[in-house]
Amino acid sequence: MTTTIPGASGPGTAYARVAAAGATELTKVYGEGETKVVALDRVSVEFMQGEFTAIMGPSGSGKSTLMHCMAGLDTISGGSSRIGETELNGLKDKKLTQLRRDKVGFVFQAFNLLPTLNALENITLPMDIAGRKPDEQWLHEVVETVGLSGRLKHRPSQLSGGQQQRVAVARALAARPEIIFADEPTGNLDSRSGAEVLGFLRNSVRELGQTVVMVTHDPVAAGYADRVVFLADGRIVDELRDPTSEQVLDKMRHLPGGAAPRTPQASTPGRVS
Repeated sequence: MTTTIPGASGPGTAYARVAAAGATELTKVYGEGETKVVALDRVSVEFMQGEFTAIMGPSGSGKSTLMHCMAGLDTISGGSSRIGETELNGLKDKKLTQLRRDKVGFVFQAFNLLPTLNALENITLPMDIAGRKPDEQWLHEVVETVGLSGRLKHRPSQLSGGQQQRVAVARALAARPEIIFADEPTGNLDSRSGAEVLGFLRNSVRELGQTVVMVTHDPVAAGYADRVVFLADGRIVDELRDPTSEQVLDKMRHLPGGAAPRTPQASTPGRVS
């Protein structure tokens, strides 16, 4: 789907923004009868190409469920979700696996690196499994962007947590996916390592033209994004553009049924551009 914004490129012109992923009336229900839980309640949203979006909300608000459904990692109960122009509804397992492999990158809280492989081998593993050769120029650019040039021969046990997550980010970027979904990517990192990884995700958008959607509970992490989408009780209830961590924290305090997250550390920048 394309959104046209009149005048975005100057008087009398129009700038077309293309959605890398989207959902329409997306619903996810777990259980039946008395155990029925509506995790997502008719959510409609788009994530635009070349943009860094954070998804936030109280525990149980549906933020990780939304990401998993839109990434094709979980089935949906109603509505639709799509990657680019491809509807995920009804795709057979083989086609869905192929779409995730070719068009989607993933970064999770757990690094999910193979301990017997070095950093470079972990980065190229998904392409090796798919029988595809990496674009050497692009791979070099990705490695430079995430600052791993001197660590490619190191195994995970020889890397810090922050460096391991950088390998995971590079692995997601290496196949040039249309969109990267990151689920709490700094959850297992200290504040310094977390800031490094967030900076690399930010740079992948700014310098490589990547599209990133990140689920987080941390206002500081959300402050790196171009846009923050807020969920409560399975629905989108608000959003912010060009956020600071302080603005995000204030929004979180006023979400329905949500407790405020921790206050951002004063030493951490609220907005990185």
